[in-house]
Amino acid sequence: MPTLDEARAQVALANRILAHEGVLDAFGHVSVRHPSDPARYLLARSRSPELIEPDDVLEFTLDSQSAAPTSAVLYGERVIHGEIYRSRLDVHAVCHHHARAVMPFCISGVPLQPVDHLGATMGAEIPFWDQRDEFGDTDLIVAKPEEGRSLARALGPHWIVLMRRHGATVAGTTLEELVFRSVFSCRNAEMQREAQMLGGVSPLTKVEIAKAGAFNLEPRPIGRAWEYWTTRLKKAGEAVF
Repeated sequence: MPTLDEARAQVALANRILAHEGVLDAFGHVSVRHPSDPARYLLARSRSPELIEPDDVLEFTLDSQSAAPTSAVLYGERVIHGEIYRSRLDVHAVCHHHARAVMPFCISGVPLQPVDHLGATMGAEIPFWDQRDEFGDTDLIVAKPEEGRSLARALGPHWIVLMRRHGATVAGTTLEELVFRSVFSCRNAEMQREAQMLGGVSPLTKVEIAKAGAFNLEPRPIGRAWEYWTTRLKKAGEAVF
C-alpha cells in the first residue's frame, strides 16, 4: 500500500501522463481512492492537469467536501469522483475528460465499441448518459450530488460512461489501470471512426473482449505502458514524481 505522499505523487503523475498523451487538456481531472481510508479520495485543486504537482492534491470525503479547511479553488465536478467511489467499492481511480477522440460519439450517440485488442479494456458495453433525461436543460456541468449519483448509476458495473455532448468518465481498479484504459479507449475511438470512414466497423466479439481485456490488464502490459509514458514525459522535459 502506498503512503499518502506517494499516492499524491502518483495522482500528479497520472494527470501529466494523460495530458501528454492527449486525453486531458486544460480541463479534466484524475483522482484515486485514499490509500488507507476508503471513505476518502485524493484529487487536485482546480488546475490544468499538465501543471499539477503533488502539493496540489487534496483529500476529500465521499460527499466531495475537502477533508481539511482550504482556500484553494476546487474542481466544480468533483462529485463525479465522490459518487462513483460511494457506489463502486471496486473502483480505486476515476478520470473525467473531454478528449477530442471520444467527443463525436458523445455528440452523435453512435455507440463506442472495442475494435482492437487494447480497446478491449473498455469492456463489452459503454453506456451513454444524457443529463437532460433527469435534469432537463442544464449547463452540462456535473456539479450537484444528485447529478453525480445519476452518472454513477449510468456507469453501473461498467468501466466507461459517455456523457452526452460533454465527454467521458473512466474508472479503474488502480491508477495505472485507469490511465491505461483512458489512453487506449481514446485510441480505440480514433480507429473506430477511421474504420467507419473506410466502409465499416468489425468490433470484437464478447469473448474476444473478455480474453483480450483480461490479458492487457495484467501487471506486465500495464507496467510496460506506464514505463513508456513516464519515459516520454522525461524526454519532453516534464516532471516525473
